[in-house]
Amino acid sequence: MDAFFASVEQRDNPELRNKPIIVGGTSNRGVVAAASYEIREFGVRSAMPVRDALRRCPKAICVRPRMDVYRAASRQIFDVFREFSPLVEGLSLDEAFIDLTRLGESRTASELGMNIKRRIRAETGLAASVGIGPNKLVAKIASDLEKPDGLCIVSHRHVNEILDPLPVRTISGIGPQTTKRLAKLGIHTIRELRLALPDQLQPIFGRSAVRIQQRANGVDDREVEAHSERKSISSEETFDWDIGDRTELTAQLAQLAESVAGSLRRKELVAGVVSVKIRTGEFVTRTRQQALAPPGNDSGVITRLSRDLLDRWLTENPGQKLRLLGVGVAALQPARQLGLFQKAPESSELDQALDHIRDRFGQASIRRGGSRDQS
Repeated sequence: MDAFFASVEQRDNPELRNKPIIVGGTSNRGVVAAASYEIREFGVRSAMPVRDALRRCPKAICVRPRMDVYRAASRQIFDVFREFSPLVEGLSLDEAFIDLTRLGESRTASELGMNIKRRIRAETGLAASVGIGPNKLVAKIASDLEKPDGLCIVSHRHVNEILDPLPVRTISGIGPQTTKRLAKLGIHTIRELRLALPDQLQPIFGRSAVRIQQRANGVDDREVEAHSERKSISSEETFDWDIGDRTELTAQLAQLAESVAGSLRRKELVAGVVSVKIRTGEFVTRTRQQALAPPGNDSGVITRLSRDLLDRWLTENPGQKLRLLGVGVAALQPARQLGLFQKAPESSELDQALDHIRDRFGQASIRRGGSRDQS
């Protein structure tokens, strides 16, 4: 989808249309979750600090995220995807791979792409960009070439022609630091990467060198996985000001832990690892984690482990003030798959009651004692 969160806001509020808007934190301390195409002309991008975005575009309109609305739109979009194929692999709320090979040659790629775009606009009122290619790598790159509201089709015989002039960072897994190392070797484009000697790439990519060069040649044998298992769940908060008070931090942590535990229960999952993400006022980020045995989804247990991890870090780093705090869980598995001798503790009656109220009235409608808003 094109600037998904921002596009939903412009769809629902006519006063925001054709305006430079930021979805994310509404203070200088926040981070841009999404940027409309109007504000991208000023160099504003997702994940940029709001203060930097406002410096580039002082007339930007900041909008608080409405995740429930975005999820509802996402469900509509994925329902459209499944009209065309049962093999849909979701990458995020607004992006997915669709395996269209089973449709044979009954419709051309252009017809399929246009039909998908038309159905999404009819169901959601939103524009989508579609990329069609011989594999996941090429399709993903193609989808980014004609934004917004585009359709880009890359056939087998044109893969190198399309990929060759693109910068190496276009390939997933090549970040800023790797890009700099490749540049020192005179490798800037995908063509230069695919023609490089293996001995040049080995020191940079190690065992992944062969795979990366295959990607540069447009080779990708990954299949579309219709039921990709989620590997982790997390929730984090960037504060409007740095917080050093342990009581306040503990309250914030409890709120995040409850959110994560509630997500586990709604998805009927249990977690085997709990982690805490900490970012200081100097933008130093640290993560601490601990095993959860047996795996579980109980709010009290996840909150207690998270608090222990935070307490240990604060004790080791006295006087530190935090800009961001997060709680995550990993090593997920379906609760129903736990064996008889590996049974996870069931959610307490309190957890179930709180889940029910939040499902009806929203996540912020009720909190445990000791968990309070930052206000």
